[in-house]
Amino acid sequence: MHDTGFDGGRRLGVFVRNSGYLRKWLILGIVIGVIAGLGAVVFYLALNYTGEFLLGYLAGYHIPTPLVEGGNPGSSHYLRPWAIPSVTTAGALVSAMIVARFAPEATGHGTDSAIEAVHTDPRHIRARVVLVKMIASALTIGSGGSAGREGPTAQISAGFASLLTRRLHLSDADGRILVSLGVGAGIGAIFGAPLGGAVLAASIIYRDDFEYSTLYPGFITSATAYAVFGSFLRFDPMFGYVDAEYRFEHAWPLLWFIVLGGVAAAVGYLYARTFYGVVALTARLPGGPVLKPTIGGLLVGLLALAVPQILSSGYGWVQLASTKDALMAIPLWIVLVLPIVKIVATSLSIGTGGSGGIFGPGIVIGAFVGAAIWRLGDMFHLPGLPDGPGIFVVVGMMACLGSVAHAPLAVLTMVAEMTGSFSVVPGAIIAVGIASLLMHHTNVSIYHAQRLNRETGRLVHAPAPPGCNGFVSETRRKYRHWIEQGLTPETAGGS
Repeated sequence: MHDTGFDGGRRLGVFVRNSGYLRKWLILGIVIGVIAGLGAVVFYLALNYTGEFLLGYLAGYHIPTPLVEGGNPGSSHYLRPWAIPSVTTAGALVSAMIVARFAPEATGHGTDSAIEAVHTDPRHIRARVVLVKMIASALTIGSGGSAGREGPTAQISAGFASLLTRRLHLSDADGRILVSLGVGAGIGAIFGAPLGGAVLAASIIYRDDFEYSTLYPGFITSATAYAVFGSFLRFDPMFGYVDAEYRFEHAWPLLWFIVLGGVAAAVGYLYARTFYGVVALTARLPGGPVLKPTIGGLLVGLLALAVPQILSSGYGWVQLASTKDALMAIPLWIVLVLPIVKIVATSLSIGTGGSGGIFGPGIVIGAFVGAAIWRLGDMFHLPGLPDGPGIFVVVGMMACLGSVAHAPLAVLTMVAEMTGSFSVVPGAIIAVGIASLLMHHTNVSIYHAQRLNRETGRLVHAPAPPGCNGFVSETRRKYRHWIEQGLTPETAGGS
């Protein structure tokens, strides 16, 4: 019997492969953009309903929400404190069981897996990983686990891009671009930041380079994903307009952004080292892939009894920190320790094998770095400080996450879109530039699958010339070892 579905897919594949550059990427870009937007909508709704039931109904605690989600200030205290660690533990347990049973590769934050697929085999992401990742992450974050919602959305669209690469028999080069587009469009859609998502697609796969061939299709894909997501939910900036009217009237207050950049780099460095330190420690400890994240969930729940701000994604706390009155209502000691405690909580939630993103927590960590610096400056009446914390909160997000993700331009653009705060750019480029230069010197990244640049990326996935398999394999092994150790060919020496 003739398989009409197979023939249709084959004909479509031939049509796409034989199309010119413009037509090919219009078709592929729009298709991936639609899937990325729909995937972001589905995951967003699943996460909201899960959180309302697990934390809201069972634990009796409502977390604050960002302005675009209603700007709810959340619960002022715990109604049932004992229920918090119970819910975080149960959520982590069920999530880990689903992942271990159906798709073990869905463990962790997901974005690294997509980046690795770009550099190795863009066809290898299994379709079931998408569904498992969505369910497991909704359970982890909805039950209070400290994680971001961008990892699952990135893997949804990257997984579909991988499926499309297989079914249409696209070339490796086109498949790598397609998976990169999926990552950027998924993250850009869930955060309502299409331009940042397009730039992110071209920059997140390297520590020290930029994939220009991904940028132009990225505009189409990210704009499409944003249009789909916004049509179902909203188009407004995630945090509203934070200090959108701020103006720099003198040069010397810009010195504050040198301080902010240095502190943000130090905290970003601590974030990456702590997270992967917990990953390494977890691998050495006894216990299976279900027990370890369950214990991590329990520890997060216990920690949240002292610092509720670590629960779930935490974007609502960023919203509160951006206004003076709300920030001043948060105890000073919590503002000061929250960046560190959020790092620990995210490491326990995801570094032990839970499911969720690590991009989102970086936003919260950076926001409270800026908030802490502003609170201290305000307390000691230091000169040149803005009247409100908003600009420090915004730039803190840009500098901390942009530097440790090695995507400063993408994150700067994305946060500006999320906050409607393009007026902060003069101060932001100082802080982000300093933080990125300091982080570049350390060779530390929150994404271990990133390659150093396009040359090392090509070396890893290029076919070996005839007769050179042994040499090429050994060279690739060295590059992978350097990448895992955070080294470059220059700093690796004789290793």
